[in-house]
Amino acid sequence: MEFYQQFANSTKLWGKDCKFERIGVVMKLIILAAPGAGKGTQAELLSKHFNIPTISTGAILRKNISDGPRLGEIAGKYINDGKFVPDEVMIEVVSDRLSKDDCKNGFILDGFPRNIAQAEALDKSDIEIDVVLTIEVADETIIERLGGRLECKNCGSTYHKVHRIPKVEGVCDNCGGNLVTRADDKPETVKERLNTYHSQTEPLKKYYEEKGMLKIAYGKENISDTANEVLKVLGE
Repeated sequence: MEFYQQFANSTKLWGKDCKFERIGVVMKLIILAAPGAGKGTQAELLSKHFNIPTISTGAILRKNISDGPRLGEIAGKYINDGKFVPDEVMIEVVSDRLSKDDCKNGFILDGFPRNIAQAEALDKSDIEIDVVLTIEVADETIIERLGGRLECKNCGSTYHKVHRIPKVEGVCDNCGGNLVTRADDKPETVKERLNTYHSQTEPLKKYYEEKGMLKIAYGKENISDTANEVLKVLGE
């Protein structure tokens, strides 16, 4: 099965094919990867395997702002002004989320830290991390994956010009809506996103390697193969 078909049916991979059988193991994990490397899919599978939540800082901020607690009001002021939320505020937001009952057996941090300054701030907090996982995928592969992706303007279903071709060119199989290339999937935009990752986030690999915390998994063509690689490097 091709990559985008697997992505669309990723929940079907939870089972013996991916060896996702053990649950209840305490795992406090940071997951790093370039945009388009499949980090979200692997985080979802790991969450299922270890029975722990994936903590997306973007989702936390949106929820805090929507619900209106003190942290949401503080973060919202920066976001509404088009500014980055300060590291000390982000640490407090993350720490508050990790204090919830569903994190007692561990968690997966997705999207934080994004740079060395945030990693240093995290080190100074009371948040403990067991391991940092990076998923390595070549830029050329990422550009091919994302550059060929199509999305239905109506229902959001995803297709690919090579790996998941719609029955009728430019038309969604599910609802008949128009298929378009997302603005952030255009080659020039993907390259810019990759450049940002390499300059700001990738240095975290050396930072955590020097601390003896880094585990490296190499992304495969198939989601299930990548999942097995990830579990192997995590000692599962």
